[in-house]
Amino acid sequence: MTIDAATFTFHDVSLWPIVRHSAAAIQPGYSKQWEHEMDALLAISMPFVIIMEGDEHAEEHKDRKARGIWLKKNKAALATVCKAVIGIEASAIKRGAMQLQMSLATKAFGIKMEIVASREEALHLAERILKGKDAASSLAC
Repeated sequence: MTIDAATFTFHDVSLWPIVRHSAAAIQPGYSKQWEHEMDALLAISMPFVIIMEGDEHAEEHKDRKARGIWLKKNKAALATVCKAVIGIEASAIKRGAMQLQMSLATKAFGIKMEIVASREEALHLAERILKGKDAASSLAC
């Protein structure tokens, strides 16, 4: 399956089925393009994993609301193809604090959410998840 990477602004699909998302790409008014890209990812109908890179930036209310509506509307479809969302946080203290958030998000969206210390760990975990191997318990967070 080939993907037209030129149509993606927020999601780096160059490692498909690993999709990287940079928090630095979040700018006011981004939600329409984000929705377009998420619709495109769903339309492919193939399993993928999203890796979230970078610190979260402040998000405008209008964008957060639009993203939330899209996620609620597409929750079931997204859960069938998005096998995990993996965040990267180098600080062990921050990772520990984020674990509760991740477990609540997993329950809310039905998508596995993990937090790891490095990009290399995230890529390794994404590959294992895509191969059907649950490596989360073997990684130190």
